[in-house]
Amino acid sequence: VQLVESGGDLVQAGGSLRPSCAVSGFTTDDYAIGWFRQAPGQEREAVSCIRRIDGNAWYADFVNGRFTISDHTVEGAILLQLNRLNPEDAGTYYCAVACHVSMVPVDSWGQGTQVTVSS
Repeated sequence: VQLVESGGDLVQAGGSLRPSCAVSGFTTDDYAIGWFRQAPGQEREAVSCIRRIDGNAWYADFVNGRFTISDHTVEGAILLQLNRLNPEDAGTYYCAVACHVSMVPVDSWGQGTQVTVSS
């Protein structure tokens, strides 16, 4: 199983980005993919999660309708559309086969993708 994040960038406040999590190696759709983020000096936190088998999704309260997680099965990717970004959204965004930070082994986090929001 392999997950690779990409799509982070520098954007102005109010702008949008769409990080991608390329997923490979699974033989079933009965699992969930979560997006997480970590700002410098802050703890890693869950942002959103989607269960591939039925598309059920969850969002953290701070998302407040600004982000959308989607499953692009053909491309083998889980996308996280980030809209109306603000400086507090900046950080490294990671994906993992889990919906909670505590369920991800410490040594299994990938490189992540950097989201920078200028004010």
